[in-house]
Amino acid sequence: MDFIWILFAFVCGYTMRLVGMPPLIGYLFAGFFLHFIGIEPVESLETLADLGITLMLFTIGLKLNVKDLLKTEVWAGTLSHMTVWTLVVGSLFLLLGALSIPYFSDLDLKSAALIGFALSFSSTVCIVKLLEESGEMKTRHGQLAIGVLVMQDIAAVLFLVAATGKIPSPWALLLFGLLLIRPLFNHLLMRAGHGELLPLVGFFLALGGYELFTLVGVKGDLGALIFGMLLSQHPKASELTKSLLSFKDIFLIGFFLSIGFTALPTWSMLGMATILAVLIPLKYIMFFYIFTTLDLRGRTSYLCALALTNFSEFGLIVAALCVDSGWLDKEWLVILALSVSLSFILTSLVYRSAHSMYKKYKDSIKKYESDKMLAEDLFIQPEESDILVIGLGRVGKGAFKALHSMVGDKVWGMDADRKHITKLQGKGLHVFYGDGEDADLWEKMHTNDIKLVLLALPSIEDMLNISEQLHSANYQGEIAAIARFPDEHEALVAGGIDRVFNFYTEAGFGFAEESLQLIDYKRDPERA
Repeated sequence: MDFIWILFAFVCGYTMRLVGMPPLIGYLFAGFFLHFIGIEPVESLETLADLGITLMLFTIGLKLNVKDLLKTEVWAGTLSHMTVWTLVVGSLFLLLGALSIPYFSDLDLKSAALIGFALSFSSTVCIVKLLEESGEMKTRHGQLAIGVLVMQDIAAVLFLVAATGKIPSPWALLLFGLLLIRPLFNHLLMRAGHGELLPLVGFFLALGGYELFTLVGVKGDLGALIFGMLLSQHPKASELTKSLLSFKDIFLIGFFLSIGFTALPTWSMLGMATILAVLIPLKYIMFFYIFTTLDLRGRTSYLCALALTNFSEFGLIVAALCVDSGWLDKEWLVILALSVSLSFILTSLVYRSAHSMYKKYKDSIKKYESDKMLAEDLFIQPEESDILVIGLGRVGKGAFKALHSMVGDKVWGMDADRKHITKLQGKGLHVFYGDGEDADLWEKMHTNDIKLVLLALPSIEDMLNISEQLHSANYQGEIAAIARFPDEHEALVAGGIDRVFNFYTEAGFGFAEESLQLIDYKRDPERA
């Protein structure tokens, strides 16, 4: 019977992909459908779901800078939203109860506040998957969203301690000693090489962190996150993340399927879940208003608020705890499971059009910006630049260095990873921080002198969007891009890219050219 859920997950995910929607919507549907036809979940499904969440939190930690959590927009934004949301939504539930709306009429002040608190959280699983698929994990709004999610996880730990009365063991104080043995972790990762040992080290550290924190009475997920953070400054952190990517995505399928097996809904429960889903726009409005009040740019506030506008799987944990304690009826567990699923679907659909919607409503969104701009949001104008390389990963960085050796400081580089840019600037290179999909950036940047833009990004959607932004900003130069597969080549050309280079073919050609120089080989003029 193990094959059944794999088959349905594939069929439903593949169908969603064919109609242009995220596969996770298909996985959610598969779980509910399998439950509906009476198939019981296999024991390994919950294990796979837990593995996926643990690996995901570990990889988040690998990309997280602790200093980001200390920024006002992160901690103040998180705490302000949770407080206001819980008060407003809890009061609304009591009002609906006073109107004798089914299920709400049974809520008292405590249970209404608990449900409101549970719905204040945003889904780490859903948001990280969206940001990864769109290549926005390291952007300004992506890092802000991740920071808010981490702060929410910390609040979750504090709530579970208070609600269950389970105080961490005194041995938990020894966890601070992890800072002393971080060099051991760094050495372990460095010596793991680049083969099968590398992801195995990732599994060992992620699961080891989970078990260690659980052992001393602290939430295990937080342990996986912190173990990742301990390695975030390691040179191989990015490589380790990529080696775990496929494992994490496969295991997370188990998580989306498991939501459908929570309980079978009735029509009245579905109606209640729909009422809760109506609150999702309110969540966006609150986040957007708080972020702009904290002097964030309109675009950053808009994209981050849109990503965070969903309900979290943590709501199910809170509901289960409340049901066990007798504070809520068990029907609320099903209602919250449905509302979480609906929020995943809505966020997945809406966020795909986030950039095009910003372009359409940009003027209206920017009206809410503060006159004061944070230092991180200031634009840098490249001086005397003929060539601009966007995306400074391995391919982009190689292209940038090659061009720099040919044309000197006439070439500039741009990347959305601020930490990476800071390192390159420390080496004296002409690079600057910027998100290529940011319409505001191209509006303010003088592109008249730029003759060539190179797009070296992993996501074809990002490159197509940047090409559209450049043309909208009246850029008159040439655009070149890197493609890894033939279908990407055709899509990029159709999207207005002047020249598309095949990654593997061009790498092979360059390798051959460089190798011939070793023997000073004279090429046949006719063949050349």
